[in-house]
Amino acid sequence: MLSQNDINKIKDIVKSFFDKTSFDIDLEILPLQDKTVPIKIKTDEPRFLIGQNGQTLSDMQRLLKTILRRQVLDDFYIDIDINDYKKKKIDYLQQLARESADEAVLSNKEISLNPMSGYERRVVHMALAERKDILVQSTGQEPYRKISIRPLSL
Repeated sequence: MLSQNDINKIKDIVKSFFDKTSFDIDLEILPLQDKTVPIKIKTDEPRFLIGQNGQTLSDMQRLLKTILRRQVLDDFYIDIDINDYKKKKIDYLQQLARESADEAVLSNKEISLNPMSGYERRVVHMALAERKDILVQSTGQEPYRKISIRPLSL
């Protein structure tokens, strides 16, 4: 389990990383959730740090995780969110999932969503896990893997 000293070290390393990028950020380490260290970042230039479809954010998180694992000798994960991008994305995906499921049931037709990352597909699957009137499955090959939602009556 991470100590307060480890958390402080993580904060210092992440702050140093962003200082080297010359981006002006506000950094907050949120309370530990299981083995995940949530890191909340606010900036006036989020699009450069988030990138297209969150790709830069994902790559940066992977890089920071590698750096941190070498410095903090404990098993943990980090979850970086910039200007609540991930929170907004999750809310959007959950809403899309519910609306698509409703449309599939009402029209009695299969609905296919656009290709998504594994993380995004997981959010959709979790949002629809309680629905008993539909079948949700991922289809296709990466990077074109997508979700299909169809009513059980089909």
